[in-house]
Amino acid sequence: MTPQTSPTSQTSPSSPSSPTSSSPQAAAGPRGRVARVVTTRPRLLLLLILLLTAGAVVVGGGVAERMSSGGSQIPGSESSYATAELERRWPASQPNLLLLVSPRDGSRDVDDPAVASAARDLARRLADEKAVLGVVSYWQSEDTALRARDGGEALITARIKGDEDAVDDALEALEPHYRGARGAVDVRLGGPAAVRHASQEVIADDLVRAEVIALPVTLVLLVVVFGSAVAAALPLLVGIVSVLGTNAVLRVITEFTDVSVYAQNLTTALGLGLAIDYALFLVRRHREELAAGRDPRDAVAVTLRTAGRTVLYSALTVAVCLASMLVFEQYFLRSLAYAGIAVVLISAAASLIALPAALVLLGHRVNTLRLPVGRRGGNPGAGWARLARLVMRRAPLFAVGTVAVLLALGLPFKDVRFGTADDRQLPSSTEARVVQEELRNEFPGSPGSALAVLVEGRPGAEALAEYSGEVSRLSHVVQVAGPAGRFVDGKRVADAPPAVGHVSVLHSAESASPQSVSLVKKIRAVPASFETSVTGPAAVLADTQHGTAERLPWALAVIAVTTLILVFLLTGSVLLPLLTVVVNGLSLTAMFGAVVWVFQDGHLSGPLGFTPTGDIETALPVLMFCVAFGLSMDYGVFLVSRIKEEYEIGGDHRDAVVLGIRRTGGLITAAALILAVVMVAIGTSRVTNIKMLGLGVGLAVLMDAMVVRTLLVPAVLRLTGRATWWAPAPLRRLQRRAGLEEARTTYPDIPTRTERPVSGRT
Repeated sequence: MTPQTSPTSQTSPSSPSSPTSSSPQAAAGPRGRVARVVTTRPRLLLLLILLLTAGAVVVGGGVAERMSSGGSQIPGSESSYATAELERRWPASQPNLLLLVSPRDGSRDVDDPAVASAARDLARRLADEKAVLGVVSYWQSEDTALRARDGGEALITARIKGDEDAVDDALEALEPHYRGARGAVDVRLGGPAAVRHASQEVIADDLVRAEVIALPVTLVLLVVVFGSAVAAALPLLVGIVSVLGTNAVLRVITEFTDVSVYAQNLTTALGLGLAIDYALFLVRRHREELAAGRDPRDAVAVTLRTAGRTVLYSALTVAVCLASMLVFEQYFLRSLAYAGIAVVLISAAASLIALPAALVLLGHRVNTLRLPVGRRGGNPGAGWARLARLVMRRAPLFAVGTVAVLLALGLPFKDVRFGTADDRQLPSSTEARVVQEELRNEFPGSPGSALAVLVEGRPGAEALAEYSGEVSRLSHVVQVAGPAGRFVDGKRVADAPPAVGHVSVLHSAESASPQSVSLVKKIRAVPASFETSVTGPAAVLADTQHGTAERLPWALAVIAVTTLILVFLLTGSVLLPLLTVVVNGLSLTAMFGAVVWVFQDGHLSGPLGFTPTGDIETALPVLMFCVAFGLSMDYGVFLVSRIKEEYEIGGDHRDAVVLGIRRTGGLITAAALILAVVMVAIGTSRVTNIKMLGLGVGLAVLMDAMVVRTLLVPAVLRLTGRATWWAPAPLRRLQRRAGLEEARTTYPDIPTRTERPVSGRT
C-alpha cells in the first residue's frame, strides 16, 4: 500500500513519508520498531487484537463467581493461626450461618410449645444437611445468649463447611428450604456467610449499573472533546478492550490464588479511565500532527515517539504505584495489585498498538462525522495559556495559597479511626444486614462476633476455670464458655460441656470498634499457665491494623523510589521528580479529608445513602492512596513531558511551562472529567466501601487536574526556574546512555513550533 503524502511533503528534500534518517518511521529503538510494525501491518495487528479480545470474552466470563469478598486477615498472625486450628480441629466452634427464628403469631414468644417444636424440627433438618455441622439452637442448649431479651426471637447457629466458594454454593442450595415461613415460625438468614454472599450479589449488580451509566456519559463527553463521533469512539473501544482483557487475566489468576471481588470494580474504573486517558492523549497528538500537514502514517509514528513515550512512562508509574500493594500480606490488597497491574499494562498495550493501527487505517477519516458540538474556531488553549501566565506572575501567592487550602481540606483525616467492614456496608433492606442489626440491638451478645480462644498445652480443669473466670470479669464480656463451664462475672453458671480445646467469649462491644480491639488486647494479656491464641472479628481487626501499619512504610518507599527514578529517566531532572512526589501527595489531601468527614463522621450520609459506622475500613485508605497517587502521576507525567518537549524545542523555561499547559490543560481536564464520571458511576454502589472508593478517588482526580496541575504546578515551576532541569553531568550521561532521551529529529517540511509566539513577551 502506497502511503499518502501531502503537497508539502512531496516538495520536501526529505519527505517524512520516506523511510530516511529524518523520517519518523525510521527512528531507532523499541518505539521506532513498534511504529514501523504498526504503520506497515495495521490490518494484521487489528485482526490479532480482535481474536485476543474474543478469547478474553470467553476466558473472562464468570470471573465474578470465582472471586471472594474476604481477604482482610493477615496470614501468620495470631488470629489467622487460631482460626486455622479451630477450623481443622473443631470446625463447628465458629458458626458462619445464623437462623433468626421468630413466631409467626406475634402474640407468642419463642418458648411457646408450638414455636419450640417447629424450631427443633428446623434445627434437626439443618443438622442432617451434608454441608452443615455444629448445629446449636436455643431450644436445645437453653443458652440465654441465643434468646432475644424480649423473648420474641431466638437463634439456631451452624457452620457450613468448606472454603468460601463451597460455602457460597451450599448457602444458595440451603436458602430456599430454610428462609421464610416454616410452620409456626418465620426464619431469616444471617451470619458471616450470608453477609458475604449478599455483598457479592450487590457488588455484581452495582457493577453492571455503573457500566451502564459510565459508558454512554463517557461517549458524550468524548464527542464534546473531539467534535467527531469517529475520534470519540476510539478511546471508548480501547477502554472496553482493556476491561475485557483484564477480566480474562483475573480469571486465570483465580486458578492459583484468592482474588477479592473488589478487584472487578477496580478493573472497570481503571480499565475505562486509563485506557480513555491514554487514547485521548494519543488521538489528540495524532490530530495535531495531521493538522500540521503530516501524512497519516508519519503522524502515527511521531505520535508514538512523543505521546507514546509519555503513555509508556505513565503506565509504568501507575503500575508501580498499584504494585506496591503486593508488600501487604492480606489477599484483599494483593489481588487489587494483580488487577491494577494487569489493567494498566493492557490499557497501555491497547493504546500503543491497537489504537495506532486503527489511526493508520482511518487516515484523515478520523475527523469525519463531525457533530455540532465542541470547540469551533478561536485559539485552542489560549485560556489555559492566559491562566498559566497569571499564575506565574503571582507565583508565591498561588503556591502558598493552594498548599494552604489543600492542607485545610485534609485536616479531618487527623481524627481518622480504623475499623473493619461489617454488615452495615450493605443496603439497610438486605436480609443479612437486618438479622445482624437484630443481633446487635436485641441480643445480649452476638455469636457472629464472639471471640474464640484456642487452648493448647493440656491445661488442668482448675487452671482453665481460673482463666475463664478472669476473662469473664473483663469489661464488655457477657459470658465465657469452655471446657471449665460457663462463666459470667467470674462465677460458674453452668457445668462444663463435653471436653473441647477452645473458649468462647461472648461480648457486647461492636465487633469493629476500638472497645472490641481493646478487649482482644486485654484477653491476650490475661496470664495463663498454658498457651492461648485469640481469634474472631475483633482479633482479626487488631492483627490487620498491626500488619498494615508494619508494611505501610515499605509500600510508601516503593512508590517514592520508583516514582523518583521514572520521572528522572523521563525528564533528566533531579529536582522535578522530588517536586512531582510532593505535589502528588498534596493532591490527595482533599480525598482523605472527605473520607473522614463524609464516611466516618456521617455528613451527607442521607443524600449518599449509607450508614456511617464511625470508622474506616483499615485497608481502604491504603488502596485509595495507591490508586489516586498513581492517577495523579498519570496526569503529572502528561504535563511535565510536554513541558520538557517544549523546553527542548525553544529553550525558554517560562515559555515551555505556558505552552505545555496550553497544550495539555484542556486535555488533562477532559481526561480527569471522564475518569471522574467513571469513578462516580462506581461510587453509586450500594456497598459503602465501594461508594467511598469511587467518590473519593473521583474527587482526588478532579482536585489534581483542576487545582494542582493548573495552579500549584505552574507556580512552583516559576519559582524553581531553569534549575528545574538541572542534573549532575554523571546522571545526565547515565540517562542518555540508557537510551531514554527523546531523539531530536527535525522535519524540514514542517514548520517548528518556535515560529509561533506563546508567552506574549515576543
